[in-house]
Amino acid sequence: MTKDHSDATVPSDDRRSKNPIVLDNYVPALLTHLALKVSGGAAAIYRRQFGVSVTDWRIMALLAGEPWMTAGRVSEMYGYDKAAVSRSLAAMLGKGLIETRFQGNNRRRQYIALTAAGLKLHDEIVKIALAREAFLVAGLTADERAELVRLLTRMSSAIPGLTGEPAAMATVTDN
Repeated sequence: MTKDHSDATVPSDDRRSKNPIVLDNYVPALLTHLALKVSGGAAAIYRRQFGVSVTDWRIMALLAGEPWMTAGRVSEMYGYDKAAVSRSLAAMLGKGLIETRFQGNNRRRQYIALTAAGLKLHDEIVKIALAREAFLVAGLTADERAELVRLLTRMSSAIPGLTGEPAAMATVTDN
């Protein structure tokens, strides 16, 4: 049972780390905060107006540009857990937004594409998605936006290295 400390005085001893991360200047925290706010807002809009989740939308956006990919490829592209992709695909299949096909006699690998209804819904949502993006980057010049995209793309290419040992990553930061 937890003791109620509501009447307790705050101790005067200093329990701060000697090496705190300054969150206002820590890129992973800034990216996480931004991603959560943008995604959370999108989730509310897309669910309320269109009955789809953000995961559904991201899969739709991917399939709109690259139809007939496998669920494994979708997982790989977004870094999603295969179970989450499977649940989203099942929901979209039930709503008639996607269809699946097999290639040849291989019944283990399904290829997925948007249906006409899925493409129509995608085209409705993309208007809102692009308007939200425009609002988000409205304070940037065209050159700043291009630089932001370039930097984010460069940072994304470093993601595989984050699974390495801290000692291996130290050589990157020492340069």
